[in-house]
Amino acid sequence: MKVEVITLFPAFVEQVITAGIPRKAVDTGALQFHARDLRDYSEGADRRVDDRPYGGGPGMVMEPGPLSDAITAAKAAIGSSAKVIAMSPQGVAMSQALMKQLSAEPGLILICGRYEGLDERVTPQIDLEVSLGDFVLSGGELAAMVLVDAVARLLPGVLGHEGSAEADSFSVGLLDHPHYTRPPVWRDAAVPEVLLSGDHAKIARWRLKQALGATFLKRPDLIEKLSLSGPHAELLREFLSERSGEKNQTSK
Repeated sequence: MKVEVITLFPAFVEQVITAGIPRKAVDTGALQFHARDLRDYSEGADRRVDDRPYGGGPGMVMEPGPLSDAITAAKAAIGSSAKVIAMSPQGVAMSQALMKQLSAEPGLILICGRYEGLDERVTPQIDLEVSLGDFVLSGGELAAMVLVDAVARLLPGVLGHEGSAEADSFSVGLLDHPHYTRPPVWRDAAVPEVLLSGDHAKIARWRLKQALGATFLKRPDLIEKLSLSGPHAELLREFLSERSGEKNQTSK
């Protein structure tokens, strides 16, 4: 995948590929990343890319000319089919489903807005607006970096294990199950016996039950979207029954 980020702060955005999974994605060739300085497309000697809004009001608005030229240049660099995404609080919220969808694209061009936003006349060049959440940041850089990280780990060959991405929280609409490692007993707390059994079918069932339970307790809104029935509903009832039994034991 080829990713271009259009920003006023390229050195800041480039930090996302200096460590962790995004760096591995670049090192393995799964990701090509470039931060494009929007000021390079200013027509003035002062490299200005913003101006006062027509109609008055506070703040500044990013000019359409430099931004349009930067998008055109980015498409010339990585391909005309690249999807142009504006990082904006008005956009669709980031989700694992969206990240998976974007990871299948051949190229992404991410626009990091600043000030009061973009001149509306640039919107015909934008395919999608994406939001990090219902709050306001100083600019789109952090949101773009989050998107790059989330997408990079879904690219083929980037993670160390083929099933790692599929097992993550939200990948199947559920939170992840609990994880344990050595030692088998730590501060009087033992690893669940089933995980030491070597019975892969029982382990898979336990993990699904724990994932259903964790989602029910922490994110009931996700459970409602799944409309559980059959074996999944039975597993959740089993989880809640066991949890109730544990609480009763503790209270005695």
